Amino acid sequence: MNKGNIGLWITGAFLLLMGWIAFDMLRPVSGGGVGSETSISAVRTAKVPVLVEFYADWCGPCKVVGPLVDEFSREVKGRAVVVRINIDEDPQLARSHGVRGVPTFIAYKSGRETGREVGGIPKERMRELLGL
Repeated sequence: MNKGNIGLWITGAFLLLMGWIAFDMLRPVSGGGVGSETSISAVRTAKVPVLVEFYADWCGPCKVVGPLVDEFSREVKGRAVVVRINIDEDPQLARSHGVRGVPTFIAYKSGRETGREVGGIPKERMRELLGL
C-alpha cells in the first residue's frame, strides 16, 4: 500500500460502510410476515376462534405437522383463523407468550387463551382446541 493512496483507501472503506448500513436498513424487519405482532393483535380482536402455532424450521415435529396445519387452516376458513409464527424470526413474541417448546399451539376465543398444547398434534385435536 502506497502512502499516497491512503486517502483513497479510507474513502473506499467509508463508502463501503455506508453502503452496508443502507443495505441493512432496507431489509425487511424480522418477524414482519404472517407471525408478526400485527397477527397477534388480530387475535385479540377476532370474532372467530384463533389457533396460533409457534414453530421453527429446524424442528422435526414442526416439519411433520406443518402441512397438517396448512390443510386445517383451509378447512376452517371463515369459521376460525390459523396463524403460524416462526420463533426464530420473532423470538420475543414467543417468549412473551410463554413458549418453551415447539411446536406449541395456543387457542384463543374473544382474545383470551382457552387452550394450549405442546408437540405435534393431529387435526382433530386442533379442532377440539378451537371448540369446532
